[in-house]
Amino acid sequence: MSTTLTGILLQLAAIALFVAMDTTIKVMTASFPVPQILFCRFLVHVAAVAVLLRLFTGSFPWRSRAPGLQALRSLSLASANFLFSHALAHVPLSDATAVNFASPLLTVALAALWLKEPVGARRWLGVGIGLAGVVVALRPPFLTGGPLPHWAILLPLGTAALYAVYQILTRRLATVDDPRTTILHTGLAATLVSALAQPLVWEWPADAWSLSQGWAGLAVLGLLGAAGHAMLVLAFSRAPASLLAPMSYTQLIWAVLASMLVFGDWPDRFTLLGAMVIALGGVLVALPQRRG
Repeated sequence: MSTTLTGILLQLAAIALFVAMDTTIKVMTASFPVPQILFCRFLVHVAAVAVLLRLFTGSFPWRSRAPGLQALRSLSLASANFLFSHALAHVPLSDATAVNFASPLLTVALAALWLKEPVGARRWLGVGIGLAGVVVALRPPFLTGGPLPHWAILLPLGTAALYAVYQILTRRLATVDDPRTTILHTGLAATLVSALAQPLVWEWPADAWSLSQGWAGLAVLGLLGAAGHAMLVLAFSRAPASLLAPMSYTQLIWAVLASMLVFGDWPDRFTLLGAMVIALGGVLVALPQRRG
């Protein structure tokens, strides 16, 4: 029980850091191209993790027993971040977060189908209810009677699917590699691949003040990402993916607060209603399964 509780607490802390990272990304999309933001975010991530591992453990455990899975996991995360960052340039943080809540539901489904973790009928019902909530949060015209929402609201759905793959691979690799190796590899393939795009997209700020602010923001992004994903890896090494996935619903609390306080975006009734329905599905998923 203590190990499972530690995993849950680590997951909750990671989620809070991810919201701080998303808020910073949304601020920085006004000044930098998304590929440049992501490259710097992952570069700082890898550098910070490498230095901390060397300082605190005296080792650099980069060799993986499953390098292909590590690369796939890193690229899944990079692709998820790319879609979500583009969404943040067009839609409020709270709206994008609500739609992205499909990810824990998809994680539960993948945990059952891929990892063969036990997922009973009640949890499947919770997944279905949660996905209905995602539809509400998307604001389709047949529900709202209004115009189509901005096309970018669909991007977090792709993020959700990719992040579900990332979380399942995190759980899978917890049985294969040392957690320190997985933490190090989280940003490695993402950094290498995103570096290829930099000659085409790189932009320098217009003045020295903007340059200093920009580099500071990019460094903060990398540190938040490194800390958050380190906690995520440790969480998935201590608790089942199907139990940890619903903890992601606490993200909406922080996202709504950040959306209001930083950007002045207040969630509308469809965002809140969709989030409530999704949370109901999450509760059904999170409740302990009965033992026969």
